[in-house]
Amino acid sequence: MNPLEEAIKIKDQIIAWRRDFHMHPELGYEEERTSKIVENRLREWGYRIKRVGTGIIADIGKGEKTIALRADMDALPVQEENDVPYKSRIPGKMHACGHDAHTAMLLGAAKIIAEHENELPNKVRLLFQPAEEGGNGALKMIEGGALEGVDAIFGLHVWMELPSGVVGIREGPFMAGVGRFDVEILGKGGHGASPHETIDPIPIAAQAILAFQTIISRNLNPLESGVVTVGSIKAGEAFNVIPERVYMSGTYRFFTPETKSLIEKRIEEILKGITLANNASYKLKIEEVGPPTINDPKMASLARKVAQNLGLKVEEVPKTMGAEDFAFYLQKVPGVFIALGTRNEEKGIIYPHHHPKFDVDEEVLYLGTALEVALAREFLRST
Repeated sequence: MNPLEEAIKIKDQIIAWRRDFHMHPELGYEEERTSKIVENRLREWGYRIKRVGTGIIADIGKGEKTIALRADMDALPVQEENDVPYKSRIPGKMHACGHDAHTAMLLGAAKIIAEHENELPNKVRLLFQPAEEGGNGALKMIEGGALEGVDAIFGLHVWMELPSGVVGIREGPFMAGVGRFDVEILGKGGHGASPHETIDPIPIAAQAILAFQTIISRNLNPLESGVVTVGSIKAGEAFNVIPERVYMSGTYRFFTPETKSLIEKRIEEILKGITLANNASYKLKIEEVGPPTINDPKMASLARKVAQNLGLKVEEVPKTMGAEDFAFYLQKVPGVFIALGTRNEEKGIIYPHHHPKFDVDEEVLYLGTALEVALAREFLRST
């Protein structure tokens, strides 16, 4: 069985599945239609199914070892701006990150694997996961038994930073850990014409926001990486009234526990110092949302070898400050998160993930399917 040849045979079907999912996007933990289609197909092909809410755990094959392959299914609250036949039919919802493609590729792999079950050297577990986009669906899947008995796990993500068809693999840290902070600065409101009678929280918030930028530029070792971003700020209703409160929220990104601790410590210290100096007060809620995505070197080497044996072009994908809840799986079992390039400038497929005009080069999706099949087939032989 040649995984590439088998994937080529169902290339059009993979595209058709992707377009169907794209037209009917569902947000995190709402993937009822998508998961029903996936489950019906898997049952038809002989998989043993376990539901975890809208998530699916599907097993096939026999053997002492188990390899898991994962796809996420959820869409984003984005209004699509593409003018294509398969444009989202749901107002305000869109597959703007490629999860429709991930689901279609793994569904294609599921079909091929089932047709060649007797050739499998080990068990294969397919994870169709809900709520990757901020819902930490990976944790729900793990709680539901997704990793029980699993020896290694692989995930595939379409990647706009790589040319179509290029496979991106990186050992060690690949995607950043992510945290969130929510701040309330409490001052004293009053008339905009009498600022001396108030404690204006707006310039206090402005000072804090500017000071946050020095955490990375002046507190973090320049050889390390980190991000602090304030993404939302809300205050007041009238042009001539100084409000009593300012609310703001943001994200921070890190690759090491030391950077995470430094950022959290400095956010607190900056808020404490600036509010104290201005006779104001603050409330802070800060939490880690997800850990860094760290690829196992041995599994990355295996994935690179398998991809090259298929004749695919493999490059080292750069680290990114984007985050992925696939990281939770990698905390439990060795594995690798793989990028599949889908950028095609000739076709106008150039927009970044989460953009209203995001799209993928469908002509290379069968390569992702072939790689997933090959990983399932070669895992035990190569370890």
